[in-house]
Amino acid sequence: MSREQLKKQLVEHYRWLRQNGNNDSHSGNASFRWHDEIWITPTGCCADTLQANDLICCHIDGTTDDSASLDANLHIQVYQQNLTGRAIIHSHGPHTIALTLNGDDFVPVDFEGQYYFPIVPVITIPYEQYLEQAPEAVAKALKDHKVSVVKGHGIYSCAESINLAYKWNCSLELSAKIAYLSKQIN
Repeated sequence: MSREQLKKQLVEHYRWLRQNGNNDSHSGNASFRWHDEIWITPTGCCADTLQANDLICCHIDGTTDDSASLDANLHIQVYQQNLTGRAIIHSHGPHTIALTLNGDDFVPVDFEGQYYFPIVPVITIPYEQYLEQAPEAVAKALKDHKVSVVKGHGIYSCAESINLAYKWNCSLELSAKIAYLSKQIN
């Protein structure tokens, strides 16, 4: 795929997160790696109006742009530590956030969730230290796991393609929803 095709694909998948209730209009972020370039959503962007030419180019060496997502350094650090990673999706899946507010790692109760993620690490970071601590903590978790959760904040997934990172993100949210519903029944 070309860089331009990947940019369009990233915007499409980012918009789907909003449409499926995994983000509000202006939350979450997403990126893909193209050689040494990291293409990421702009800070504060609206999923409903984002266009491919709005994406911001950063660099694997850590160079960022002020208009890039506040998580740009996090994305770069994940790519630096995960050489097979080509896409990162961050969403605010409500069921996942709610079920991990206790700070415990999440263990799916459903078949698919157990198959994909036997355990999902939950990282606790004080709000006021998020920008300093999250890049290293999330990068470390995503070295050995497809997904990770920052307590009270949301899901991070990393994969070899945009579609697969999107799948892991959505699959975790569905597993959390199933776990939530099972608690209501029991």
